[in-house]
This record gives sequence, structure tokens and C-alpha cells, in this order.
Amino acid sequence: MNIEVNGERREVRAGDLAAALEELGFADAVLATAVNGAFVPAGERAAAALAEGDRLEILAPMQGG
Repeated sequence: MNIEVNGERREVRAGDLAAALEELGFADAVLATAVNGAFVPAGERAAAALAEGDRLEILAPMQGG
């Protein structure tokens, strides 16, 4: 299915957010995620189903001051 990841169209086979993150190479990363603008906590990613055209935002924490 085609989804938008951080503004870029991507083709994924995954049906849920957790599987999509693994497929995209983010399986072990510490991240914040949102689907269609709604924050998805790490513990709920496997239950967050994805659909054609969904918008996925992946944000990594930044260090600094």
C-alpha cells in the first residue's frame, strides 16, 4: 500500500504501524510517531492499523540545549 512517510510517498506491505516501522528500518529506534496527525504511543503501535494514503510522521528526539 502507498502511505506518506514524513512527506514522502512510500510503498509498504505492513498493515500496522509497528510492522511499518520495522519494514522502514526503525524497529529498534526511540521515536515519536503519528498517523494522520494523531500521536500513537509506542505501546499502541501494533494495534494502529494503516490504510492506503495514511500520513505517517516519524520523529527522533534531538539532544542539545
